Amino acid sequence: MQILVDADACPVVGIVESLAEKYNIPTTLLCDTNHVLYSDYSDVIIVGAGTDAVDYKLISICHKGDIVVSQDYGVAAMALGKGAYAIHKSGKWYTDENIDQMLMERHLNKKARRGSHKNHIKGPRKRTEEDDVRFAQSFEKMIQIR
Repeated sequence: MQILVDADACPVVGIVESLAEKYNIPTTLLCDTNHVLYSDYSDVIIVGAGTDAVDYKLISICHKGDIVVSQDYGVAAMALGKGAYAIHKSGKWYTDENIDQMLMERHLNKKARRGSHKNHIKGPRKRTEEDDVRFAQSFEKMIQIR
């Protein structure tokens, strides 16, 4: 079992590494050439900056029982399909029961944005310490039940 992190602009890498080290779980951070990372604990795989290159590489090395950390619903769906666990940076677990609805909502939101003449889309709210605590608790629980 290993932990795989879609680490491009991922705000929880430090939390993941701390818990991975605590439980002695091998961890791999994947990023593209625009987000080069260094780590004292994890292996780092840097892939070309092509569209979804990190996603495809992550899924190609993902195995049943691994834990995938990603905010990309598509990556999560593919990881679940391989029998892996998947968790969002918010701490929400992706499951076979919720992934289809999440993918549909993403599709409908994208369609609505395309149909709108508004070009400015508000970004996510600023991450808080409570967000980090919530993620850490949820992630540690996932590690413990796997």
